[in-house]
Amino acid sequence: MNIIQTFYDNLASQYDKLFQDWQAATQEQAEILNKLFLNNGFDNTAQVLDCACGIGTQAIGLASLGYRITASDISDGEIAEAKERAINSNVNIRFENADFCALSEIFEERFDIVICMDNALPHMLSSGALEAAVKSITNQIKTGGMFVASIRDYDALLKDKPPYSPPYIHKTDKGQRVSFQTWDWDDDHYKLTQYIIEDEEALQISKFECEYRATRREELTKLLTSSGCSKVKWMFPEETGFYQPIVIAKK
Repeated sequence: MNIIQTFYDNLASQYDKLFQDWQAATQEQAEILNKLFLNNGFDNTAQVLDCACGIGTQAIGLASLGYRITASDISDGEIAEAKERAINSNVNIRFENADFCALSEIFEERFDIVICMDNALPHMLSSGALEAAVKSITNQIKTGGMFVASIRDYDALLKDKPPYSPPYIHKTDKGQRVSFQTWDWDDDHYKLTQYIIEDEEALQISKFECEYRATRREELTKLLTSSGCSKVKWMFPEETGFYQPIVIAKK
């Protein structure tokens, strides 16, 4: 099991604690993505693959809007969590365990839209690994289809290489919950430690570790173009309402 699988398997049962209201976030993010899809000529008849679905944050929200969703992830723990949440949300989603670097091993069909949200691509720790991921993902998109992904604004972050992310402080019925990350940089790589501190009836601290490679927008744009995509466009939070920059590419 690699570091990515271990990170998300361990985090799966607590991932929703990174949100003030996870259920509300699924709907808010689905509305943002739905608007992007509609603006690019797609509606909820589109077949969508969420190739880094996690616990279903985007997949479940989109399914609730009527989209035909297939969702995959490398983490067994997150897939199990997502399946349970989909049942609780009364939506029908096909789930598969799949590495987005080798999607053709699981999927024979191609999709109208493939999404890869929440900074998943920067888990690829070399330019070669990122290229393999992009080729695998774009191979599953129909001609005329669309790819949508989000990553952190690494073009800005690499200027200062901050040692931590600002904390999120969520009030709860029994106290408060604080989550934040520390970032230990080595050139354009950084080791991330995610802390979740629950200060309620009893103090509980959880810690999860992983590694990322800061992916610049230019690099990802070039890889998408060389993999058969055109009209690659970046959109920013002030335009979309989403918390990270989003790339849209047509195939």
